[in-house]
Amino acid sequence: MNDERITRLLSTVPLVDGHNDLPYALRELAGTAVSEQDLERFTLDRGQPDTRTDLPRLAAGLVGAQFWSVFVPGSLSPAAAVVQTLQQIDLVHVMTRRHADRLALTTTADGLEKAFRSGRIAGLIGAEGGHSICDSLAVLRMLRQLGVRYLTLTHNQNVSWADSATDVPRLGGLNHFGRQVVTEMNRIGMLVDLSHVSEATMNAALDTTTAPVIFSHSSARAVCGHPRNVPDAVLTRLAGNNGVCMVTFVPAFVSADRWEWQKAVEAEVTRSGDAVAAVRRRIGPQPAVTVSQVADHVDHVRQVAGVRHVGLGGDFDGCDDMPAGLGDVSGYPRLFAELAARNWSDDELAALAGGNIVRVLRDTDDVTCPGGQ
Repeated sequence: MNDERITRLLSTVPLVDGHNDLPYALRELAGTAVSEQDLERFTLDRGQPDTRTDLPRLAAGLVGAQFWSVFVPGSLSPAAAVVQTLQQIDLVHVMTRRHADRLALTTTADGLEKAFRSGRIAGLIGAEGGHSICDSLAVLRMLRQLGVRYLTLTHNQNVSWADSATDVPRLGGLNHFGRQVVTEMNRIGMLVDLSHVSEATMNAALDTTTAPVIFSHSSARAVCGHPRNVPDAVLTRLAGNNGVCMVTFVPAFVSADRWEWQKAVEAEVTRSGDAVAAVRRRIGPQPAVTVSQVADHVDHVRQVAGVRHVGLGGDFDGCDDMPAGLGDVSGYPRLFAELAARNWSDDELAALAGGNIVRVLRDTDDVTCPGGQ
């Protein structure tokens, strides 16, 4: 019964995922130039697929809209980061054109809903990491012109104007230019994404912004203490901001046992100098992570921030493995079935699926972007 209920629900409301690294995965598979043949991998579900995302599995997962991440490594030089970000954006445009019967690129809530009604998957773009703007508000504005709808303020490393959750803090949040970045993002209608940033940066951004923020792929720190997750004090502020925390499926962010296992592996690699594979064999198998544990994070965000402030951001093709039952993008209905079994109503499931993030998009759609965007 839940299967029929979930299928019916997600055929009438779009399931919007906040973060998918398929563009970067395709680039890694194909090198600097992604050919039409390489892109065809996106349409094929082989016995051993190269990615966790393709069109058949998106359809099986009832995905209605996807934020494509245009990630580039934070270790790049500033100029190289900008160039490779532009190449990733180009790849999303190329991918969409070549599959125009099933994909539609958009930047707005209305465009998302129009694509969904037409039977196509709406695609939006998110840039993952403030290093992609090379400390330039002009570059930020041009990314918006090219269709980038959110910017994650940092990735795993600090930038000159914002502290990351997984680096040694230098600023205590945002500096003056960082606050300018947030203000300019508000002005041009680019969503402020606080995944990856430190707690101090989260609070500084919330102090600065006049628009709703998002966490495109983060879970609840009270359930798993990984620094990439969102503490309850910030989830409480998120409700007042009218923003959304899009719960991710990354195993080390979901399971406290997996996070402890990962820390033990990293510490032993540092101590011994041995290869990661050898250390893993010595320490033992990684703890399993389940759909139920992901649902625990969704429930917690709902409990603390409220049902209007929770969404989903799987981070497919952005990490090495995923929870059992959520191994690729076809698995979303299993999570919805788990939540339905926990007595989530249809209205609550619809808010989680996409209603909340579509509201945030609509709240910021009406701002004027220079150049007519």
